[in-house]
Amino acid sequence: MLENVTGVTELCRHCLMCRHMCPVGNITRLETLTPHGWGQLVALEKRGLSTWNERTVDALYKCADCGSCRNHCVYSNPLPDGIAATRAAIVEKGMAPSAVLDVAQRLREWGNPYERRQPDAPTGAGEVALFVGDEAQYLRPAVLEAALTLLRAVGIEPALIGRGRSNGFVASSLGLPEIATSLARANLDELQQTGAKKLLVLSPGDAYVFTQLYGERLGVELPADVEVIQVVSLLAGELDGGRLRLIPTDDSTPYAFVDPTHAARAASSFDAPRTLLRALLPNAPRELFWRTERAYPAGDVALQFTHPELADELTRARLADAVDVGAKGVVTYAPGTLAQLERLAADFDLSVVSMFELLADHVASTATERIYQES
Repeated sequence: MLENVTGVTELCRHCLMCRHMCPVGNITRLETLTPHGWGQLVALEKRGLSTWNERTVDALYKCADCGSCRNHCVYSNPLPDGIAATRAAIVEKGMAPSAVLDVAQRLREWGNPYERRQPDAPTGAGEVALFVGDEAQYLRPAVLEAALTLLRAVGIEPALIGRGRSNGFVASSLGLPEIATSLARANLDELQQTGAKKLLVLSPGDAYVFTQLYGERLGVELPADVEVIQVVSLLAGELDGGRLRLIPTDDSTPYAFVDPTHAARAASSFDAPRTLLRALLPNAPRELFWRTERAYPAGDVALQFTHPELADELTRARLADAVDVGAKGVVTYAPGTLAQLERLAADFDLSVVSMFELLADHVASTATERIYQES
């Protein structure tokens, strides 16, 4: 677990190294809402030159916790962790925004911020488990079904854990480490029950949380003998090995690929989805300006609860980026990112395609291959 994490803000307050990479700063054009602006905000309060009040707390909670600043810092300074820790101190002072308290209550009672429903019990056991989470369970269940179809096509029937439970990111981001820790331990307890040594995840965000956030922010370690693998990476490997076969589509729509939120925190997710889409579509998807290492988040971050208008602006920026490269549709795969893009895509006259669902519709079995060959 990172030590003296709020102290990292001191290193950022006079540094502009990552300023151009901050999505919130670029969208709002407000210097306060940039990495060094948040560093200054914390430093001023520490020195008694400012106080936490409704205005300063609001500014601190406008960080998207996307990790772009850390990714583009030559020292990998964990500013997002410092901001999360500072928010936790604000919560302890009883100064948290009402939206944070509302999410806290929902997470305590239901384990997710979306539905008033307890997580479903884990199912199955074996070498491989799949973390479902709350976004796939409640926002985009078709993604889960498509992913399971694809995994079964390569002979994998995973145990299912975290069915409707948050991975803990939202709680951690909002300054609720005790709740985040409780969610993390519940997820890891279910993983242990399955006996799995491979944990599959549906999104880069889940990969980041299990492999980095749990240890750095919460001091909760994933068992050393468990390997976290993104489903998209596994499928790309199966395709390369000839075990996953896809029936190519003749859909010539100019699509743009949108790296899901937190993709920049899980670099292994860059090549795999592009490999799969090139094997399926007649034309390779177009690339956004904000992609791969500099990929921006959509609105599926904690801002959707505290500052929904700002979260929507993040989503709109992803869609506008697609329009700028001449796309008529966008493709992505993380459930939360899909849900956000789908809400606002009509404003840009764009279609939104779920990559796992698209792949599942074109996965080859003996029957589908025969039909394809005869047509």
